Amino acid sequence: MVSALLAASLVFSPADASLACTTAVQLVERHTPRDSGTTRSMLAANFLLDAASAAGADVRRDMFVAKTPKGERRFTNLVATFKVSPGAPWVVLVSHYDTKPGVDCPGANDGASTSGLLVALAGILRSQRSLRDNVMLIWTDGEECMTAYMEDDGLWGSRHAAKALKESGANVKAVICVDMLGDRDLHISIPRNSSPALSKIALLAAKRAGIAGKVSRLDLLVKDDHVPFIDEGFKSIDLIDFEYGSAPGLNDYWHTAKDTPDKISEDSLLIAGKLVVEMLNILL
Repeated sequence: MVSALLAASLVFSPADASLACTTAVQLVERHTPRDSGTTRSMLAANFLLDAASAAGADVRRDMFVAKTPKGERRFTNLVATFKVSPGAPWVVLVSHYDTKPGVDCPGANDGASTSGLLVALAGILRSQRSLRDNVMLIWTDGEECMTAYMEDDGLWGSRHAAKALKESGANVKAVICVDMLGDRDLHISIPRNSSPALSKIALLAAKRAGIAGKVSRLDLLVKDDHVPFIDEGFKSIDLIDFEYGSAPGLNDYWHTAKDTPDKISEDSLLIAGKLVVEMLNILL
């Protein structure tokens, strides 16, 4: 029994972190900006689809049109599924890939880093034959707002995905949103508006992965892609490093031209990957 359990455990390796980081850097270098509804955004989606497919995932585009403060825009989510049984519950992993509209921001950490992380996770899940539950990866478009987060501004991709899951009647066990986790000076926070049960699992996972000092609760409400899933009644958690700057406690690289590939690292993505994979080991 012990050997069977060990065989079923997912592992996030330095090679996986290297793939995540390389993918993030290439996304920034080839497709910046990636503002939603633009040609560059569609090219970025194509790049990620190819990268995840190369890692072994079966990926589809989920294109939709939504109202924005600047009129209707076309958005493209990417969805990869790893299905073990039609009746099994789902664990959903989410990262946005778009950049802040109208701002000179390459989005290396904010969007690209965790998009690369999902590509690496796709490779791990593809090679895993002992999953007990279904897993879905979603690269969302339109997380960033144009003016201010409201019903028709920001979180377009996650609202679309959450609504689709709700309408499908899918049995969703957990939704894990990852954002800004490539920061070289990484400290992963769990915002207050995350599901309490998943927050406990994240802290337990950090302890089991030997990275407890890198993960803590944050007494702050954060508007991120986990919110629409909570609004639809799903248990959801946000894993985010909201201190991304030139000194401890600052966030002065966020949404600026300084959010460049030199600010992210394989070591940080290794830590983030270990946390997510250990959460999956507990949940699946």
